[in-house]
Amino acid sequence: MSETTAAVPAPKGKKSVLVIGLAAVLVLGGIGGGAFWWTNRAQAAEPGASTHAAAAADHADSKNHGIVVFDPFVVNLADAGVSRFLRVKVQLVVSGVAKAEEMTKSAVDQSRARSLILELLTTQTSDVLVTPDGKAALKKAIAEQVGHALSHIEIVDVLFSDFVVQF
Repeated sequence: MSETTAAVPAPKGKKSVLVIGLAAVLVLGGIGGGAFWWTNRAQAAEPGASTHAAAAADHADSKNHGIVVFDPFVVNLADAGVSRFLRVKVQLVVSGVAKAEEMTKSAVDQSRARSLILELLTTQTSDVLVTPDGKAALKKAIAEQVGHALSHIEIVDVLFSDFVVQF
């Protein structure tokens, strides 16, 4: 007597439904988390301010500003006993598009601003720079120093479009 046993394949329908269901839950959870983050990020940045009012004011203000872009800075940080580096791209928001163009075309203004920024960056330590307060303090210091040195140009804001601390 020969016994023939045929392997009965497991129904594929149940496994694929489970995989699709888990994928759907993950996608919906990600969308929900992203929506929560998006709606609460502006409120965290400016407590008590209306998100729409702040966005409208920023948009109206930004039409009167220009941006001065610098080549990336790569500097040694002032950490004691270790060698740490910072790579950062700095952009200055100045009042007036014409003032931004003037600063961009002036080799003296560009060099003076770049030199001041370099001096400030090299006095920083990695443990301070990796904190939000440290970055905010650095932005404020750059705006003050460059604004003081280039008194004919008002620095409205400092933007970091790339910020990497090498540990």
